[in-house]
Amino acid sequence: MSKEKFDKKLITLLESNLDFVDEVGELHRANIRERAWKLDQDLIKLLLTDKEVEVKFFKEIEGRWIFDNNTFVDYITDKNFFADSYTKFRNKIGLNIDGKFLSERGEVALVWPYKDCVLEGGQTREEEKRKEIFFNEILAPDEINRMFDPKVLTNWKRHTANGEQDVTDIQRDENGTIRENLIIKGNNLIALHSLKEQFRGKVKFIYIDPPYNTGSDSFGYNDSFNHSSWLTFMRNRLYVTKELLRSDGVIVVQCDDNEQSYLKVLMDEVFGRQNFVSNSVVVINRGGRDYGGIARTHEYLLVYSKEPQTALNQIEEKHKNFDYEDELGGFNLMELRNRNILFNAQNRPNLFYPFYVNPVDEDTSGLLEISLESKQDFVEVIPLKSQGVQTVWRWGKARAREYLNTEIKGKAKRDGGFMIVQKHRSASKRQRSVWDEKEFVNERGTEHIKALFGRKVFDYPKSEYLIARIIELGSDIGDIVLDFHLGSGTTATAAHKMGRQYIGIEQMDYITGATVPRLNKVITGEQGGISESVNWKGGGNFIYCEMMKYNEVFMERIQLAQSSEALLSIWHDMSKDSVLNWYVKPDKPEEAEENFTAINNVEKQKQLLAELLDKNQLYVHLSEIEDETFAVSEADKALNRAFYGDSD
Repeated sequence: MSKEKFDKKLITLLESNLDFVDEVGELHRANIRERAWKLDQDLIKLLLTDKEVEVKFFKEIEGRWIFDNNTFVDYITDKNFFADSYTKFRNKIGLNIDGKFLSERGEVALVWPYKDCVLEGGQTREEEKRKEIFFNEILAPDEINRMFDPKVLTNWKRHTANGEQDVTDIQRDENGTIRENLIIKGNNLIALHSLKEQFRGKVKFIYIDPPYNTGSDSFGYNDSFNHSSWLTFMRNRLYVTKELLRSDGVIVVQCDDNEQSYLKVLMDEVFGRQNFVSNSVVVINRGGRDYGGIARTHEYLLVYSKEPQTALNQIEEKHKNFDYEDELGGFNLMELRNRNILFNAQNRPNLFYPFYVNPVDEDTSGLLEISLESKQDFVEVIPLKSQGVQTVWRWGKARAREYLNTEIKGKAKRDGGFMIVQKHRSASKRQRSVWDEKEFVNERGTEHIKALFGRKVFDYPKSEYLIARIIELGSDIGDIVLDFHLGSGTTATAAHKMGRQYIGIEQMDYITGATVPRLNKVITGEQGGISESVNWKGGGNFIYCEMMKYNEVFMERIQLAQSSEALLSIWHDMSKDSVLNWYVKPDKPEEAEENFTAINNVEKQKQLLAELLDKNQLYVHLSEIEDETFAVSEADKALNRAFYGDSD
C-alpha cells in the first residue's frame, strides 16, 4: 500500500473517534500524541481494529503485540502527514523548526493567549479541544526578556474638574516618588513591569478582581482560560506585584469557587504561607444563583501581607453606641487576655504574669481595682488556658503598669471568678471574616453605574461600598493603591474619594468609554456610592496615558476581522509594517497565500496570523524612543523622560 493511501486510512480511522478531532471536526494531533505517550487504551484498541495499521505500529515479541508509541508519534508528527492547507501554510511560512511544528517541540516557552496573557509552560496539554484563539504560540527563550522592558507611554492627558489638560510635568515628592494618580491603558503584565523601577516597594495596597475562569462571565476579558493556564496567568502577575508592594503592604484578590482553593495555594507560593491573613467570604448576591440546588450568594477575598504580622486597619463605626461611660467618655470592655494560642506562655513569657483584683468596691461601671503586686484580700488572676495551652495577656507588664486602674480594670464573672478588661474607647472594630452588609452586594454597583450614565455601560461592577471597606482595611490617606484589572474603575473612584493615590491599569477599550468618564464625574463631585459617607465634594485630578502600540495594532485588527479576505489584507500589511517572529520567512510565497485562503476557517486563520507577530514588539520599547520608525513626538519624549528618569 502506498504511503498516501496508508495516511488516508490512518486519518479516517483516527477521525472515527470524536475524542481525536477538534471543534471543527479536524484531526487533533496534539491530543492524539499525548494519548500515545500515555499508552491510552482507547487509542490502542482503535489502532488494533485495522490489520495494516497494527502491523505498522505494533511489534510482536514472543507472541504478544506491543504498541510502539515512539514510532507512532514520530509518524503522525512528520510534517508530510496530514498535509492539509493549515499544515502546508505553516510549512511554507516557516512555522516549524527541524521539521517539527513549534508547538510539538516540547520546550518550556512563552505563550500568549488573546488580549493580555503571557504564560510559561508546556504546550501539548494546553491544545486539547481549545476554542480560544492566540493560545499556543512559542517565543524563542532568548527573546522573552524584551517583553518586560519599559514601554513608551503616549496620549498623555491630565483630567481635572475643568476638563482635559496637556500634561506638562510629573509631580514627585521629596523622596523622588511619583505623586500622581495614574490610569494606564495597555496589557497589564507589561504595564506592571514598566512600573517596576518607579514604584518598586512603594505600593501599600493592591486589590484585583481578575477574570474568574468561569467560561461564561460577561467580562470584556477573554474569560475562558483553562485551569492551568489561568493559574499561570495569575502567577505571572502576582510575582511582579509582590515587587511593587511596600514591606508593610497588603494584597486582596477577589474570586469565586472556580479557582479559590487553587489560588490560595498559588498565593501561598508567591507571598509565603506565613503571610496569609484571611480567606474572607463576602455576600455579593442576596438571591444567589442555582448550583446543583444550592443558591450561591458569596465570593471570596484572599488577603495576604508582604511580611508576617502586618496589621490591618480597624473599621471606623459611625454613630457608635458605647455600653459604659466615665469622665473621659464612652467605652466598651475588651478582655485583656490574648485568645490566640499561637501566642502562649512558652513563646511569649514576657506576656505571662499575674494581676491581683480587689473583689469588692466596684465603681459606677461595675469595675474593680487591680494591682500588679500581691495585696491582702486581693485575688490573683492569670490568663486562662485554652485547649490545654497557657494563654497570655495582650500587653506587657510595663504598659499594664502605665494604664493600671485607668484603662484596665478587673471585672467579676458570673461563675465567681475574675478577669482583666480594657476600656476600649475607639469607635472602630475588627473586620470579621464574613462580610454580609447589604451595601456590599453587586446590585449596588450596578445601580451606581446606571445612575451615573443613565444606562448599563459595564457588566457586574463591584459595589463602591465594598471596595471602600477593602481599601480602608489595607491603606491610609496618601498611600498608593494599585488595581491592574481596573474594569469600570470602582477601585480608582473609591480611592480618589478616600484620599489615596492610585494606579489603575486596563487594556480593554471600555477604559475610555466607562472608566475615565466615571472618574471625571468623581472629580466634578458626583454623589453616588460612598460620596456622602466620606463627605466627598469633588476635586483632585488624574493622568491618563497609553502604552504606545506597535504589533498590538495588528493583534487587534486580527481579532476584529470577520472574513478571510480581511485577514489576507492584514497579512499583506503585516509583511510591510510589523516585526515578525524570527522563525518566519521574510518572503511571502504565492502558494502560501493559496494555502492560507484554502484553510477556510476564520478562527484558525486568525491564530496563524497571530503566530507570525513577534510578541516582544507589541508595544514600543522605551529604548527605541528615538527611532524615527515610531515617530514619538517631542512632547511624549519629554514626558517619558520625566516619568522614567533621564536614562532609558
